[in-house]
Amino acid sequence: MNDNLIAILIILIYFSPVFYQLSVVIKEHRKGNKIPLRKFKKILIYSLAIITPVIIGFAILSHNNYLNYEKPMTFDKYNQITFENFRGLEFFKKSLYGSKRFAYVVTSIESDIDNNSVTVQSLFYPSRSFVYKKSTNSKELLTHEKYHIKITELFSRKAKEKISKLNKFDKNKIEKIIQQTEKEERIFQKEYDYNTFHSYVLSEQKRYEKEIDSLLNILIEYKKIKIEFNE
Repeated sequence: MNDNLIAILIILIYFSPVFYQLSVVIKEHRKGNKIPLRKFKKILIYSLAIITPVIIGFAILSHNNYLNYEKPMTFDKYNQITFENFRGLEFFKKSLYGSKRFAYVVTSIESDIDNNSVTVQSLFYPSRSFVYKKSTNSKELLTHEKYHIKITELFSRKAKEKISKLNKFDKNKIEKIIQQTEKEERIFQKEYDYNTFHSYVLSEQKRYEKEIDSLLNILIEYKKIKIEFNE
């Protein structure tokens, strides 16, 4: 059954006493009896008071699993990453066209612009990244997901390359470079997933691996996260 339909069904069942009381209110209101209305309001308030914190809790844990939290990892920890680091929660587990060989990774390009210096680095978020089965031994799937991390690192280096070529420290130009690079990174990530079909098209997967590794090597001098300007 569709996950959205399951969620709707659970909500309908939970609020069924409220719907029943509402029907009683409508029926009795026609007779001039207002007592059921007060009872309906009380049931509605209690129901919302219970379910609201639950929904908020689910939303928070779905975004970031604080029950099994692991802080963001920098690219220098890349070789240490396994599916054990994928700690994110999916209360309604997703699959890829019915296949349980499914995972997703969350990364970002983080930056900090200071006086005459800029810090740009790629981060991997373990507590927001998800794998359907932690026990999966699919090296292909893990490799595919880890190359998402490499893509983010690649574009962080591209940003640092452009920033380092500025004649002088210019906060506005630096911010525009980072914003544009983030857009390009998101487009590349989507193309990577689409063209490799999430690792199922092996020839495309290998092509991307070779291309990404080559570009990372070309930009090796921008591996350091901090750029300083000498005025």
